[in-house]
Amino acid sequence: MRILIYSYNYYPEPIGIAPLMTELAEGLVKRGHQVRVVTAMPNYPERQIYEGYRGKWYLTEYKNGVQIQRSYVWTRPQPNLLDRVLLDASFVVTSFVPALMGWRPDVILSTSPSLPVCLPAALLGLLRACPVVLNLQDILPEAAIHVGLLKNKWLIKVFTALEKFAYCSATKISVIADGFVDNLQKKGVASEKIVQIPNWVDVNFIRPLSKENNPFRAAHNLKDKFVVLYSGNIALTQGLETVIKTAAMLRHIPEVAFVIVGEAKGLQRLQQECLDHGADNVLLLPFQPREQLPQMLAAADVGLVVQKKNVVSFNMPSKIQVLLASGRALVASVPHNGTAARAIRQSGGGFVVPPEDPQALANAILDLYQHPDKVKNLGYKSRQFAVEQYAFEQALNNYEMLCYSLTANVSAINSTRVSEQEV
Repeated sequence: MRILIYSYNYYPEPIGIAPLMTELAEGLVKRGHQVRVVTAMPNYPERQIYEGYRGKWYLTEYKNGVQIQRSYVWTRPQPNLLDRVLLDASFVVTSFVPALMGWRPDVILSTSPSLPVCLPAALLGLLRACPVVLNLQDILPEAAIHVGLLKNKWLIKVFTALEKFAYCSATKISVIADGFVDNLQKKGVASEKIVQIPNWVDVNFIRPLSKENNPFRAAHNLKDKFVVLYSGNIALTQGLETVIKTAAMLRHIPEVAFVIVGEAKGLQRLQQECLDHGADNVLLLPFQPREQLPQMLAAADVGLVVQKKNVVSFNMPSKIQVLLASGRALVASVPHNGTAARAIRQSGGGFVVPPEDPQALANAILDLYQHPDKVKNLGYKSRQFAVEQYAFEQALNNYEMLCYSLTANVSAINSTRVSEQEV
């Protein structure tokens, strides 16, 4: 089967949708499918095109059997609203050329964000007479409006219309959590059009490793420390200022160390927060190479998931699956009725505390520090749940079955048309 993945983000971008789509594409290739990916020049999360990709309109690469077709996008390190619109618009325009020029796919898998990608994906599906699967990683513009990123009334109308078009034009919509299903059904999307496939983690790559002789701990002077780790995007929706305030409350315990791993721009902002609050027990580090990720996660005693109060309930950070697979205890400072909180409670691998409440977060971390057996038990449950619910092979099976079902439907429709013409 020929599968086209239309995704703004892809390898070598280190976080978010990029690792997921990279694993999916390469997994499908290993299953014997032909896969090409239409994507942007890598730029996330710094919003600067990576060195080696600058000054090019188009570039085709091959990695692990996947054909990667990249196109130029408008990026700015500190984008305002216009820059964000131009970024999406530039990808819509430039990406359609390689998408159209390549071989005809049997199925198109389009990821959102970016929402405007639904336009070229739908057009390509029409021109190539093939089904389109819309993979929802977030629900826009609702999520952006909810946290105050999108306030312009005209743009809200435009993106709301785009959302309706995306749902209408897609043959199937794959969602990553049950909160998405509820949201779409309330908007009139037929339940038979929705397929729930949770995001995954490669449980063979991300696995429990010993803290003893851990190279990450050794490199950063963390030996004999109780390490509380946050790794991921540092954006408005996370509210990592809460973590800094929590660290300041616990700085009287020298054995407790906080480690925050993220993009340089966000780390600079947090550095000032650390100075303002006297949080000298916080270590700020840039993203680590992917091959070092298992050792970095293994260096932690506790993994953090952090969201602000105003984050929409259906938001499901992909770091949850990764932390669970690493076999570490989780503490989630997230809205109690949201998808993230529900997933962590179901796993049995961690605690949920109120968001933007440094004292509650400090109390949960202190409790785990004082009870190492509890940390070990939570970590065991985390790993068990990840293997049972979020294993990559299970998700790959589901996506493969979805693609096969759609191509079978297309074949049946075409056979019916031929029969009608013969009659």
